[in-house]
Amino acid sequence: MIENDINLFLLQAGGGLSPLLMMLPLLLVFWFLLILPQQRQRKRWQAMINDLKTGDRVTTQGGIRGIIISVKDDALHLRVPPDNLRLEVTKASVASVTRDDEPKKSEK
Repeated sequence: MIENDINLFLLQAGGGLSPLLMMLPLLLVFWFLLILPQQRQRKRWQAMINDLKTGDRVTTQGGIRGIIISVKDDALHLRVPPDNLRLEVTKASVASVTRDDEPKKSEK
């Protein structure tokens, strides 16, 4: 009789872990695999945008390649070959930067 009461008490009291505690490992995995790398990538991109200067070769998200002629608050003026067109694009549209002082990758 006493054993039945103890077993009943243990079943009622220790009904399992709380749902929040069970989701904690999943949330940690989600954080380290998705959110943290995205934050790091965003910081690197923002640093790249802040370091833009005249003479840098850039590629926009639309695929336009050009050389920066001037830098304004939120815009860039690019010289685009072959006709040396002058385009104004936003800084946020820059996808990548290539500087002349960077070593070029050798193609094999």
